[in-house]
Amino acid sequence: MQETRRIMREYKADWPARKAEWRAAEKARKARGEAPDYGSGPMGPPNAFTLLPWLLLGMGAVSNVIHGETPNPWIGALGLLVFNSLYITLVFRAFDKRAREAAATRWCLAALGAVTCALAGAFGDSWLLFFPLLGLATGAVVRGRVLAPVMFGLSALAGVIAGLREGWDALGIVYGTFLSGMVTAAILALAETVRELRDTRQELARAAVDQERLRFSRDLHDLLGHTLSVIVVKSEAARRIAPRDLEAALGQVRDIETVGRQALTEIREAVTGYREASLAAELDRARGALTGAGIEPAVRQSGPPLPPQAAALLGWVVREAATNAVRHSGAATCEIEVHAAAERVRLVITDDGRGVGSTPPGSGLTGLGERLAAAGGTLTSGPVPGGGFRVTAELPVEAAAHEDEGNG
Repeated sequence: MQETRRIMREYKADWPARKAEWRAAEKARKARGEAPDYGSGPMGPPNAFTLLPWLLLGMGAVSNVIHGETPNPWIGALGLLVFNSLYITLVFRAFDKRAREAAATRWCLAALGAVTCALAGAFGDSWLLFFPLLGLATGAVVRGRVLAPVMFGLSALAGVIAGLREGWDALGIVYGTFLSGMVTAAILALAETVRELRDTRQELARAAVDQERLRFSRDLHDLLGHTLSVIVVKSEAARRIAPRDLEAALGQVRDIETVGRQALTEIREAVTGYREASLAAELDRARGALTGAGIEPAVRQSGPPLPPQAAALLGWVVREAATNAVRHSGAATCEIEVHAAAERVRLVITDDGRGVGSTPPGSGLTGLGERLAAAGGTLTSGPVPGGGFRVTAELPVEAAAHEDEGNG
């Protein structure tokens, strides 16, 4: 009984919060022009209070006790008190998974069965209606494969006792006992499934939001890393040449302004989700950035044109690798080779710099490697024997297209 009171207190304590949450959700749905979601409201899913009104089936027995139509009325009244207490305890424990699976709940159900058999066998008549209530409590507590054998056994027991008391009229008791247990179990199992599906849907929504945040953070890293590196390089160049060649320095400043405006456009496009990196555009930007940093670029392309999805992924690789070469390599030359075939494309970016890694794990090339892996490709990077640093990206063209469609 203490456990039952605890569950009832927790349920009543949570009720205002759940009701307020449901009302807020309904207002939001109404504002969006959607139909009401009655299934998730406070009166939607079944709960312990849903099963309490069925105790009215025992009103006939109560009437018999009150009017003195039952032999030994004090025993009948005590039996009613014990039966109702056990029933209420069971239905409240049935909606708490931990309490439902506890051994105490099984003992309560066994005790309820014993009391039901004793009362029905002793008094018969309207007291036989306690068997359907016992079936309802059994359906609420017992789940899984054992439910059917238990309900068949309980229905057979009800049939034997009711048959001894009422003859063929006992068929209705047998039917009511079996049906009440199976229907209750089916409804509660369906409610649990719906709740699990709703929780799964919310979890998938959270995962989608996390995935979008990761995509957005990667885009901003790639965009700002490249742009700020170019701005820093050109600012240093302008500072160095300003004392001796003001016009050239102003040219560098104009380039900084152009790069800044382009960065603003790209950031706006990234925020709205419409930006798709172009390999050709990124190769042109890489040439400009490398040249501005004093690195001689060499770009070679071969093979058929690439689908937009593959070109976009490789465009991010070119941008990141060129940014790293500008910021970290100290190289004199940088070669970018793109070789496309019908089914696979290979991108190799090699510089003759210090041959050290460019970014810490979790950003830069690491993030790009995750993107290519999701599309069925690979990304490797590391020092080149004899000096320098190389980034190699391979991508199956069709897989890239499918991966992009799936993300869309």
